[in-house]
Amino acid sequence: MSTLTAPVETAPAGPARPAYRVTGRRVLSSEWAKLWSLRSTWITLGLGLLFLVAFGLIASSRYKSGIGSAHMDPDFAASTAVSLSLFGTHFAQLAVGVLGVLVTAGEYSTGMIRSTFAAVPRRLPVLWSKAATFGLVALVVGLLGAFVAFGFGSGIVSGTPAAMSLTHAGVVRSLLGAGLYLGLVGVIGTALGALLRSVAGGISVLVATLMLIP
Repeated sequence: MSTLTAPVETAPAGPARPAYRVTGRRVLSSEWAKLWSLRSTWITLGLGLLFLVAFGLIASSRYKSGIGSAHMDPDFAASTAVSLSLFGTHFAQLAVGVLGVLVTAGEYSTGMIRSTFAAVPRRLPVLWSKAATFGLVALVVGLLGAFVAFGFGSGIVSGTPAAMSLTHAGVVRSLLGAGLYLGLVGVIGTALGALLRSVAGGISVLVATLMLIP
């Protein structure tokens, strides 16, 4: 008696799933997408840019209208086009710093940070990517606002003792320094948000550090 064995048919193998690896570039891309998907990013950066330009123009206009007046403060009378144009930096730093806190502490408050760390088990790449991404954005916004404010402000104070142009010594360096300063404030904000994991706590420490202690 013979036994016949039926051939076993194997189902055709489907396409192999690609093996995804966590790389620094992909983590940066993820943080970039998350940053610009929030409405608060656009609003806060817009406010920071507005503060930087608007207060610079206000200071320049006030200087131009009060030049030669005996009631003008001596320190204000000794201002230059650079210092007048960058007057709004004090206000822009608050908007940039607060958004930096929200970038990190906001994920802790909503619980989204669990999904982030599930995708990227190591925390340092996530934190470095957040700081680098937002720091670069804050740097670009700061540079844009500084040069725009100086461009209009120098036109307002032209013909006065405060008049300066980009060719004057130290002007470009001061404008680049203002942009770099706002970029560093953004990185400090992300660091405070990651350390305190609280939006209210991070903003409180940030305001105390930037405004009250000085």
